[in-house]
Amino acid sequence: MRKVTAAVMASTLALSAFSQAAEVVTGDNWHPTEGFAQRSSQSHMFDGIHLTEHQRQQMRDLMQQARHDKPPVNVSEMETMHRLVTAENFDENAVRVQAEKMAQEQISRQVEMAKVRNQMYHLLTPDQQAVLNQKHQQRMSQLREMTQMQQSSPLRVLSSSTQRSQ
Repeated sequence: MRKVTAAVMASTLALSAFSQAAEVVTGDNWHPTEGFAQRSSQSHMFDGIHLTEHQRQQMRDLMQQARHDKPPVNVSEMETMHRLVTAENFDENAVRVQAEKMAQEQISRQVEMAKVRNQMYHLLTPDQQAVLNQKHQQRMSQLREMTQMQQSSPLRVLSSSTQRSQ
């Protein structure tokens, strides 16, 4: 259950981040060196990439088409989940079925977003792609370091409290 809930929440956050990225790319005053880093850690895809006006227009067109094609958020599914969460008696199986249904819808949206990002990536020159890949590797290294620090942090607290009690 926790895994399904975590997947739904992560997917929702990713969708939100991509929506914010779409606003930055399609905005009239978009600047390639600012905006993404200020919006979300998920929306750094083109941070530091200097795009031509033609590339920006092509990306705006892709995002506009993606927004036009995407299905609206299924409010009834969210209402159903809310009713299950606030019910007098908790029905784990019903919540699981509903969460899985919502997760499948989110997977479909993420696949569509990935498709658009792929199309955007292929609008870049080889040099721009190299910069993008380098920036991605840097962010992944930072995330790995943060993850290692978070994983070791509880151990330090536990070991220091154990040492004090001895």
